[in-house]
Amino acid sequence: AKRRTAQLRAQDYAETQKEQLAKLIFAAQGTKFGQDHMFSKISSISEYQSVVPLRYYENFWEDYWKADFPRLINCTWPGLIKYFPVTSGTTSGATKYIPFSREMQASNQKAGVDLLVHHLNNQPHSKIFGGRSFMLGGSTDLVEAAPGIFTGDLSGIAVKTLPWWARQRYFPPTELALLKDWEEKIEKLATASLDRNITLLSGVPSWLLIFCKKLFELVPGAEGKLHKVYPNLEMLVHGGVSFAPYYAQFCKLLEGSRAEMREVYPASEGFIAIADRRYAEGLRLNLDHGIFYEFVPLTELTSPHPTRHWIENIEKGVSYAIVITTCAGLWSYVIGDTVKFIDLDPPRILVTGRTSYCLSAF
Repeated sequence: AKRRTAQLRAQDYAETQKEQLAKLIFAAQGTKFGQDHMFSKISSISEYQSVVPLRYYENFWEDYWKADFPRLINCTWPGLIKYFPVTSGTTSGATKYIPFSREMQASNQKAGVDLLVHHLNNQPHSKIFGGRSFMLGGSTDLVEAAPGIFTGDLSGIAVKTLPWWARQRYFPPTELALLKDWEEKIEKLATASLDRNITLLSGVPSWLLIFCKKLFELVPGAEGKLHKVYPNLEMLVHGGVSFAPYYAQFCKLLEGSRAEMREVYPASEGFIAIADRRYAEGLRLNLDHGIFYEFVPLTELTSPHPTRHWIENIEKGVSYAIVITTCAGLWSYVIGDTVKFIDLDPPRILVTGRTSYCLSAF
């Protein structure tokens, strides 16, 4: 943690992002996408932006992925893509299959380590490794779309690709994680977790509230206080939706506990940011995780030639649509979220909304 903290403090934000983009372009120059966009001739961010336009999921699907799905080989990223997180398609209404490479797996694991680094900086006498990390997610059961190629919930892919050191400290066990029926699942998870030393609890806020209600039914003496169920809980990790409507409820749940709340910004497309300070003080961008970020003022997003900012020329307080280029083969991909910067040193964001507000059937 001390070593990683020193790296983060010494980080040159603009130079780091330049290096990330250069590595991504070099890695993908032999792919179909790289050849179509003459990656071998790109030597600067401005050149990259001039030849690679902003794209949405539908553009990638129709132009590059649809014809060969699910066997994407050297398409927009080198090699064979073995995993595809499935999302509900909040803005488009269509189910999305997002490529997930080995490099993206490593990127997500690095973000998970950074989450623990920030925690240890805030609680240097932490004993979080003495217990289990409880990930409350959907079913981890994956669908084999082709031999050796799987689609499913991102949490399921994360569990299947956990590093060995994390697997030893992970809860729930596979037989419970695979359960699809939500009512049965929370009943069994809650019961089984009472016999475990839970030091970290994570999930979407609304799911966590429902789960905690079940916990308190099983432990009547808990009186709505989480530390009476998990006395060694150190961190409650939340993400996926705005936490503002839930903040007061979680403050009550954690009264008397030494656990801290820590927000994360993981998407199917990449793990973007982590809170390194308290709630509402911004999420620090993960700048050296194999993702290059661009920021388009929301007012310009639909214009023919929008301004494409990056870390070197961002401004505080502006509502930006976030655009990402990743080590899974997304290139200037409009992710659908809007953010604003509240700090520039280091770059910290608040997620402010979506680029459109069309609910899917899901």
